[in-house]
Amino acid sequence: MSFPLQFGEDGSFTIVQFTDLHWYNGDSNDLRTQQFMSHVIDAEHPDLIVITGDVIHKKETNEPLAAFNDAVSTVVQCGIPWAFVYGNHEYESGIDPNQLAKLLEQLPNCLFELGPQTVQGISNYVLRIQSSKSTDIGAALYMLDSGAKTQHAFGGSAWFHRNQIDWYIRQSAAMAEEYGSTQLPALAFFHIPLPEYNEIWDYGVCYGSNNKGVSCPKINTGMFAAMFEMGDVMGTFVGHEHLNDYYGDLHGIRLCFSRLSGFNAKGPDDFLRGARIIRLTEGERHFETWQRLEDGSLIINPVEHPPELVDPSGKR
Repeated sequence: MSFPLQFGEDGSFTIVQFTDLHWYNGDSNDLRTQQFMSHVIDAEHPDLIVITGDVIHKKETNEPLAAFNDAVSTVVQCGIPWAFVYGNHEYESGIDPNQLAKLLEQLPNCLFELGPQTVQGISNYVLRIQSSKSTDIGAALYMLDSGAKTQHAFGGSAWFHRNQIDWYIRQSAAMAEEYGSTQLPALAFFHIPLPEYNEIWDYGVCYGSNNKGVSCPKINTGMFAAMFEMGDVMGTFVGHEHLNDYYGDLHGIRLCFSRLSGFNAKGPDDFLRGARIIRLTEGERHFETWQRLEDGSLIINPVEHPPELVDPSGKR
């Protein structure tokens, strides 16, 4: 890792999440996307930028690899470390996913790591945040590849494979041993939401908007259960559903959407583009999160959404 991540002297670590840029070919909307990203970076002064997939549009880009390079140029030029996980469009846009990985490994300030060949997907890796006072681990960030579409006849989004879940469990156990506790503060970033995002909206209290529904996998392979059992992940951060920006707490894990950041991404023209901000505090199993929108406004206290359904167990 060329740029070690570290908590600041004040004990904070700030992350900006961009998602669903849907870059075309450098048209006026793409330039608006770049300007918006630049404004967010200037306003928030993050320690890390994470882009959670769908950087380029699926079919409309003329030269997908060059388009990707253009799309992330604002992040590259700002000099701040950044990470990336694949979205479904990275598998559907004509880019060779392995060629994209080679590009990512060469881009300045990029912390992307090619995941193990024995694990499904390409962007499975872990970033460590060092303590402000030493090189000891202070927090972990799991970058996970949620794939594209399932090839099964019933269709829908792909799901995490068993070897990805096993890989996460091994990584979590190793870092818990290094940290000296299973309570290492950790976050997870990926593109397609888990089935539990539907569960928390239907049966729990959420904050924010669900304007799109949740196109989660039809098969639940247990990634959330693994995170719950390992005890380190405090929150998950996804995109994919352009018009959703809600979050809710399920069994101690906060499930967070980020709304679309790109002006060529599908959505009403009057729907403000946004970025999610996450702030960790060293030594605490807690994080703050808010959104910064294209007009410069902040969503700090989003609208509360009560449960839509009654939990049949009667225990929620």
